[in-house]
Amino acid sequence: MSTTTSTSQARAIVYSSTSCTYCAQLKQYLTDQNVAFEERNIDTNEAYANELRDMGMSSVPVTVIGETKILGLNPIRLKKALAL
Repeated sequence: MSTTTSTSQARAIVYSSTSCTYCAQLKQYLTDQNVAFEERNIDTNEAYANELRDMGMSSVPVTVIGETKILGLNPIRLKKALAL
């Protein structure tokens, strides 16, 4: 069962790319933690790539939880931001 969900139900937004190994690991981590997230693939949607650049980020994965932006797979910061 996928936890990728619509924006209204998502607790997190994950900016990813198609061939990014760390992105796959991050999505699996969030799924394992039962965290609903919306994936925004910058390879398939230029608007998502622009959003990422507008945030001052140039690489993926980036997880956005409220006002918190987390670069990479950082379980400690993710747990804190998600209050897990």
